[in-house]
Amino acid sequence: MTDPTFQAPSILLVDDESFSQDIVSHGLKSCGPHTFHFTQEPATAVELARQVAATIVLVDMRMPGMDGFELTRRLRADKETQHVAVIILSAEDNPDMKAGAFDAGASDYLVKWPDPRELNARVLYHSNACVARRQLDAAFDSLCRSQEELAASQSALLQSQKMEAIGQLTGGVAHDFNNVLQIIGGNLQLLKLSDAVKEAGKIRVDTALTGVRRGAELASHLLAFARRQPLQATVTNPAHLLREMHGMTRRMFGPSPDVVTEIAHDLGNILVDPNQLHNVLLNLAINARDALCGRGTLRIRAVNVGPGEALPLNMSEGRWVAIEVADDGKGMSPEIMARAFEPFFTTKPLGQGTGLGLSMVYGFVKQSNGEIVLSSEPGKGTSVTIYLPRNDAEPVPQEIPVASRLEGGPETILVVEDEENVRLSTCASLSLLGYQVLQASSAAAAADMIRSGQQVDLVFTDVIMPGPLTSLQLGEVVRACLPQAQVLYTSGYAEGVLAHEGRLHEGVDLLRKPYDVGTLSARIRHLLKRRASGTEPAGA
Repeated sequence: MTDPTFQAPSILLVDDESFSQDIVSHGLKSCGPHTFHFTQEPATAVELARQVAATIVLVDMRMPGMDGFELTRRLRADKETQHVAVIILSAEDNPDMKAGAFDAGASDYLVKWPDPRELNARVLYHSNACVARRQLDAAFDSLCRSQEELAASQSALLQSQKMEAIGQLTGGVAHDFNNVLQIIGGNLQLLKLSDAVKEAGKIRVDTALTGVRRGAELASHLLAFARRQPLQATVTNPAHLLREMHGMTRRMFGPSPDVVTEIAHDLGNILVDPNQLHNVLLNLAINARDALCGRGTLRIRAVNVGPGEALPLNMSEGRWVAIEVADDGKGMSPEIMARAFEPFFTTKPLGQGTGLGLSMVYGFVKQSNGEIVLSSEPGKGTSVTIYLPRNDAEPVPQEIPVASRLEGGPETILVVEDEENVRLSTCASLSLLGYQVLQASSAAAAADMIRSGQQVDLVFTDVIMPGPLTSLQLGEVVRACLPQAQVLYTSGYAEGVLAHEGRLHEGVDLLRKPYDVGTLSARIRHLLKRRASGTEPAGA
């Protein structure tokens, strides 16, 4: 332990007799470096002791208006002077007086006038004790702050680990769930397309397919929270999305609540999946509407945040686009805020929410290399701000194939899928569309077929499959052996074909599971037409 560093004593003398100033100051000449202050007004002594940062106060016992005992009690009662050393100076060498002084809180009692050597020794001793106490208090306060910061860090770490563990669990469940939905949905669509089902039966099939779509949405939210959803990120300016969101919310919410949208005129570009960003903003707007209960204001605001500008704690400086969705509704308590991002946690009545909205937002933002800040106060409202890194590249227009009608062709398609029931239903659907269909249960088997000289126009392959060859490596085989062939990947899980944090390699085309026949038909025709035009060969 290091020795305390003592400062020069700061001495305050309080005495109604002015001559005492000369006596005491003369006696302190051999005290070494010190500062000396004097007042004849005991009523102002506490304030003066604070101003001069006194380490010791010498108090005359007998003063008009206030005696030394009362002044000592006042010094002890003040937070800033409670540990200042107090020495009572009295002409009375009376044991009862001395006991009374110590009862009032005095540090020492000296009979006027003490020898300078005794005065200096006692002043230095008590002043050093005061300084040591202050240093000890400062160290204790620093330790308490460090412990609080450590506890906060540990709590944040535990929360992060809990969220990661939940994410891994929900991601794995959602991946398997998507395959199950694909089997159910694929066979229901085949049943609907067949001539064996009457109109009444088709209505029931449509009802079942609605359930499949709801399940797909649930799985998508789980994967978003787990940061395992495949993101097709492109450089986008979010201003047009926010303007669309303003119009959509006005139509959805009606005349109340009010919707106010503020977009910076020079709002920067960001690298995100625009469809997922749209879903995120819609989720936040719906949560805000529910919190407003039909009144108040929903505010959507987007601005640039640059280096040197104010940022929330734990965020690094940089160039961000901040998008805030705020309401002045009922707000959240700290206990609810602590669990707001957990999947399936909701405060809504049974049947009015899955509890996946904010968890999906959280996962998407983290997967997009962004940050999310939630602030709320009961009775005053809630604000959710997402920060996404700015990107200097120009926005890329999206090609979005639309499934207006089922369309097939005579081309040859190789379906690569390890889940047999998924593979069989997909092959049957493509056969109904007129395609020549080949199938393989692994990437290695598909690669052998291609290397053998089999002509294929498009390879439709799952992302996650067992075996020594990955789907990405299969794509490389296709590019080497059949440079004009297209590759369409499918997955409900952001691993394998995905390069980093759920972002697809440039030029990779991905169809999310579960998909329907119409979407599959549109994507395949889009890629085959692109092949015919000679643009963007497979896996470019």
